[in-house]
Amino acid sequence: MEILTPAPLKHGDRVAIVAPSGIIKPQTVHDAVPVIVGQGWTTYVGEHTFDRRGTYAGSDDDRYSDLESALLDPATRAIICARGGYGAVHLLERLDKLPLRDDPKWIAGYSDISALHALMTKHGIRSIHAPMCKHLAENSGRDDDSRRLFSILRGEHQDVRLPSNPHNRCGTATAILTGGNLAVIAGLISTPFDVIKPGNILFIEDIAEPIYKVERILYNLRLNGSLANLAGLIVGRFTDYDPSRNDDTMEDMIARMVSPYSYPVAFGAPIGHVSHNIPMICSSTVTLNVTSSGGSVTYHT
Repeated sequence: MEILTPAPLKHGDRVAIVAPSGIIKPQTVHDAVPVIVGQGWTTYVGEHTFDRRGTYAGSDDDRYSDLESALLDPATRAIICARGGYGAVHLLERLDKLPLRDDPKWIAGYSDISALHALMTKHGIRSIHAPMCKHLAENSGRDDDSRRLFSILRGEHQDVRLPSNPHNRCGTATAILTGGNLAVIAGLISTPFDVIKPGNILFIEDIAEPIYKVERILYNLRLNGSLANLAGLIVGRFTDYDPSRNDDTMEDMIARMVSPYSYPVAFGAPIGHVSHNIPMICSSTVTLNVTSSGGSVTYHT
């Protein structure tokens, strides 16, 4: 399948803000709107963005309705998700039936929004694992990650520099980039939305997951053959967890789990639930180069 890239945003283009998962504080969205408008785009907030249904930003039907409207609206050129949380997976079956390739739209977000990136990957459409409304509002769109997101939306694909890390395994690989929040994409293994595929360069991150639970996921990937057959691995930030009696850090455990394999592995990438959360373009062909002094991700247009 040919991988499609949504059209670059032009001055005056329309950007939707929707909440496919958890509840969002209205003020967070209100503070992000002028940041997006300041880029020369117009923006609107989905009808049900501020709804509340338990922990969700509205019912499944209402959250689906906002996404469907944005995806099918010819004037809407990008969708920035308000926040993550949990709930996007509820919408995948219905979203999967939409003619997404007829008029591809950018979807931007991370955490639970990884489920929507998996949807777009299934349909062969690039999407952006990137900061959302809280980050845009707090930084007024002036930080490097916000500026990179805006540049991608305008059609510019800047290479990514990765830090040095003692766990890095050197090497070079060129392949399709997929990934996101590990707990979310692990929940999609063996479904039509599985993005952990042999031959891909995978990037992963997570928050508040104990080391043993992440190890359990990696053992699943080892036993089903996926872990051995990656082209490369980018380990983002794993935050809000405690050392275990078996491993001091998550990186120690992950390094042990991938030690039998020879592909390049970059640790400590600024991706995830951290203040410096660099945007990554899912479903792009990239070259991952890892050296003892750091690494890089180079996009192929």
